[in-house]
Formats: sequence, C-alpha cells, structure tokens
Amino acid sequence: MIDDDRDEREEEDTKRDIAPYVPRRPVMAVIGNGLAVDAATEVVCVELGRRAVEAGFRLVTGGLGGVMAAVSRGGREAATWRDGDILGILPGYEASTANPYVDIVVPTGMQIGRNILVVAAADVVVVVGGGAGTLSEIAVAWQLGKPLLALATSGGWARQLAGGRVDDRRSDRIVSVASAEEAVATAWEMAGRGRGRGA
Repeated sequence: MIDDDRDEREEEDTKRDIAPYVPRRPVMAVIGNGLAVDAATEVVCVELGRRAVEAGFRLVTGGLGGVMAAVSRGGREAATWRDGDILGILPGYEASTANPYVDIVVPTGMQIGRNILVVAAADVVVVVGGGAGTLSEIAVAWQLGKPLLALATSGGWARQLAGGRVDDRRSDRIVSVASAEEAVATAWEMAGRGRGRGA
C-alpha cells in the first residue's frame, strides 16, 4: 500500500515536471550604431522593432543607445509586446546602463566580446547602418551561419554589404532590404530556414 502511494506521487510529480512542448519564438538581433542616430533612422528602427514583435519575434540588441534603443522602444510599443520580448546584452557589468526599453538585461563585463553573444542568440540578424562594432557582429554572424539582412537605406556597413558577401565561406548573400516592413517579412522567412538548419 505504501509503495503504491509513493508510485502514484512520483508519477504525479513527473507529470508536473514535464511541461508540454511549446515552440520557441524566433529571435531577431538588430545591430547598428550605438551613438545617436538621425531622425529618419530612428523612425525606421522604431518601426522595425514594433513590426518584429508584432510578427512574433523576440528582440536582442546590445542594450545601449542609438539603433539599439530605438529598436527596443519600437518593440515595447508593439500591440503584442509582453515582458521578456526585449533582451539587451550589455558590454559592461552595470545593468543601469541599459536603455529603458529592455525587458531582460544581461550585463556581461565582456566589453566588445559581448557582440558574439548578441548574434549567437539570434535566429536572424538585421543590420542598420553601423561602424566597426557592427562590422565585428556581421563577421561573427556570417561565420556562425546566421541569416543576415541589411537595411540598405540606413548607410554604414548595412549599405556597403547589402546584397554582398563577407567572404567565400558561404554561398548565400546578405539580403538587401529597403524598409522595416520588408525586413520583418524577409526575416520571418529566413529565421524559419535558419532554425531548420540548426543555426
């Protein structure tokens, strides 16, 4: 009798511990200038973040200012936003340096090494403008086999690499997109293919 009761409790505990499988929502990394951006770029970034969350993406950025803050703000303004949709992976140890729109702050203390984590966490990477830090993220994403899109109208490395390749290790190209709407629609298709490959 005691063994039967114990077996029933163990079976109930096991059932509680095994949650039903829920597919993971895809993650979009948006990389770009960390400094102040012009008004047109800010508008596009806010729209990109909003459309991405409304399409079903979670967002990951470097968590600071510029493109990262504008995209995070857009994600937070999405009608479907929920806590946990916006991840900011910081270069330093101080969580207080994150922009105010980040839901989950990850202080790494890794400085520019955190760029690897930003793109590694993503199913698809969208490039907006960008300088040397963005270029390092593009190179890592390329090496990791992550699908890449570049908002060609935003300048910087996005404009220079849109439609091109970083090197010959991959046969695909960095997809050139002209708007936030096109970026999200294309990213959704690419994220599905990338996750299917195990990226």
